[in-house]
Amino acid sequence: MRCLAARVNYKTLIIICALFTLVTVLLWNRCSSDRAGPFPRSPGSLERRGAAASSKGPARDGGRQSEEASPQEQQKAPPVVGGFNKAPGLKYEEIDCLINDEHTIKGRREGSEVFLPFSWVEKYFEVYGKIAQYDGYDRFEFSHSYSKVYTQRAPYHPDGVFMSFEGYNVEVRDRVKCISGVEGVPLSTQWGPQGYFYPIQIAQYGLSHYSKNLTEKPPHIEVYETAEDKDKAGRSAEWTVPKGCSLSTVPDKAKFTSVKQFVAPENTEGVSLQLGNSRDFIISFDLKFVTNGSISVVLETTEKNQLFTVHYVSNTQLIAFKDRDIYYGIGPRTSWSTVTRDLVTDLRKGVGLSNTKAVKQTKIMPKKVVRLVAKGRGFLDNVTISATAHMAAFFAASSWLVRNQDERGGWPIMVTRKLGEGFKSLDPGWYSAMAQGQAISTLVRAYLLTKDHTFLSSALRATAPYKLPSEQHGVKAVFMNRHDWYEEYPTSPSSFVLNGFMYSLIGLYDLKETAGEKLGKEARVLYERGMESLKAMLPLYDTGSGTIYDLRHFMLGTAPNLARWDYHTTHINQLQLLSTIDEAPIFKEFVKRWKSYLRGGRAKHN
Repeated sequence: MRCLAARVNYKTLIIICALFTLVTVLLWNRCSSDRAGPFPRSPGSLERRGAAASSKGPARDGGRQSEEASPQEQQKAPPVVGGFNKAPGLKYEEIDCLINDEHTIKGRREGSEVFLPFSWVEKYFEVYGKIAQYDGYDRFEFSHSYSKVYTQRAPYHPDGVFMSFEGYNVEVRDRVKCISGVEGVPLSTQWGPQGYFYPIQIAQYGLSHYSKNLTEKPPHIEVYETAEDKDKAGRSAEWTVPKGCSLSTVPDKAKFTSVKQFVAPENTEGVSLQLGNSRDFIISFDLKFVTNGSISVVLETTEKNQLFTVHYVSNTQLIAFKDRDIYYGIGPRTSWSTVTRDLVTDLRKGVGLSNTKAVKQTKIMPKKVVRLVAKGRGFLDNVTISATAHMAAFFAASSWLVRNQDERGGWPIMVTRKLGEGFKSLDPGWYSAMAQGQAISTLVRAYLLTKDHTFLSSALRATAPYKLPSEQHGVKAVFMNRHDWYEEYPTSPSSFVLNGFMYSLIGLYDLKETAGEKLGKEARVLYERGMESLKAMLPLYDTGSGTIYDLRHFMLGTAPNLARWDYHTTHINQLQLLSTIDEAPIFKEFVKRWKSYLRGGRAKHN
């Protein structure tokens, strides 16, 4: 009996151990399956970048990659919806995929599911995706489009933020050669490497800084020299005056204050003011030269801590770069003026200087503003370094627009523009309704801030090109002999670019609202005619899955010029703005529909 009991216990123990092992294996498989998610991991890169494609389900169209895509922040992964149920025992196996009876690519098959490599899917359907990590796990993120629609501040006002321009950084664009030392505005290389002043870019430069000033906190400002015994921080300015140079404090009748007078021949080291600022990089100073001279700023940089020097010289040279010296001409400056420069931009544009349209990319950045050096004979006052100087940039743009408006009320664009095959080239001197509109929006804001009628008068004169047809050096076109349109590019035949037209209408709105019933009458009539045309013609720009940039397919009989996703979202952002000043249902309807296209929505088929 003892032996039998021992044998029974031994067999029972074996069975219990076997059952325990089986349960452990099942639980382990279940946990591993849960962690893997709906797409099982595989060591091959093809599986990691794979996109599931049923043999019956086509993918959707998309757009091109854009710098406007915002970076994804680390966050917890959302719940997985609609995952595949993997049957036990199924494994990936390679399968040939015949594409349109033309060529074959390698895919992966798992039962009835077929996976195509995303490197093929993204090019074929123009969609976007990447592998991102959340909570230590990889996840594939898919997107139908790449651009962003901004939340509209309602309602829109002419003295408020301009659209979403607080997010624009015009000066860092690679098609901006530099910020002119003489004019204080960007010089464009968009259609020519030599550089030219482009009114649209200059207005956008002003509007972006105006909008940033409204949306950002006041900047930190460090005062280094006010020609008083001590600056506001209660410390004496640290000047170095070498042999052969002189520095003195003198009264100035024009400024009603004391200023610093310097004498430093070119063959000396110059008089220098120690700055030592590692926090901010916008330098500003009041300057008056008596002779030719220069103000130089020495920067410690991220390039192995090397010192680079940015020289602001009393000539009209645009920009030059040699060794570790960058030169900007700032003009004679023989009367008092304020020089405000972004040292980050000036350094990077100098180092990246090239003979092509695009500024060369560089990783170099300033780490510290070491000192300021003055040479020649002249006067200095109010030396400061700050985090930003948005209003200086805004008024530089506004003043440039006043100075450079011609007798016809326009801002001529002095470069040849060829919009596309079938359109006649625009010779230098052409006007743009988009430039006129954005310039008006800039000038109206300058007037509302200062009450200086110089800005308002300039804005009022800017309506003149709206009334003249393209063939008479204006910007007006008429669609189907019925609808007035203001051309971004006054081509022959007319092109009817949508985004430029809407910008021209926003400018007219700003002006009519600001100038009043009498002075703003002309702007009001032009605006109302344009809005009637927009409401009538808006459906012509809807493809059912995106929008169209212009109407060349109608005017030339060519294929449609589809809007990239960043232009598509610009159309939406503009309509959102217009919907706050005009309650016509068409604007809200189109905003809703066009937003759906960004997520793969399509119009119904027959």
